[in-house]
Amino acid sequence: MLLLSSALLTPELGIIFWTTLIFCVLWFVLGKKAWKPIVNALEARENKIATALNEAEETRQAMAALKSDNLKLVSEAKEERAKILKEAKEIKDQIIAEARDKAKEEAAAIVASAQVEIENKKMAAIVAVKNSIGKATINLTKDVLKRELNNSKAHQDFIKKEIKKIALN
Repeated sequence: MLLLSSALLTPELGIIFWTTLIFCVLWFVLGKKAWKPIVNALEARENKIATALNEAEETRQAMAALKSDNLKLVSEAKEERAKILKEAKEIKDQIIAEARDKAKEEAAAIVASAQVEIENKKMAAIVAVKNSIGKATINLTKDVLKRELNNSKAHQDFIKKEIKKIALN
């Protein structure tokens, strides 16, 4: 056993030559047939990874731009909403003010109309009272003249009685 292990540890020149020759031929064959496809596959994989990384970076930048655009759109939408609400409030206030002014005008017209009507009725009542007083005065004068011509004492009693009637009315 010792002999066997010693021969393996000290190789002969022929074994070294053939081992080197087989190694070089194998190296040449592998270099021509296997390494080029392996290197090409590794380069293709490296290119795919680089392309994927570039696309990922472009996508990240595009997403950042979209996010920025979205924030800008949201901001513009909020401003537009605030503007619309402000305009709506102004329109509401204007409509309320117009309605209030119109109601005041109508109320003033109604009050003026009522005052004119009250004045007309008052004048009509005064005219009616004056007419009644005038008729009563004419009737009283007529009766006084009739009685005076007949009797002076009766005339005095009649005048007192009529004055009491007028005072009661």
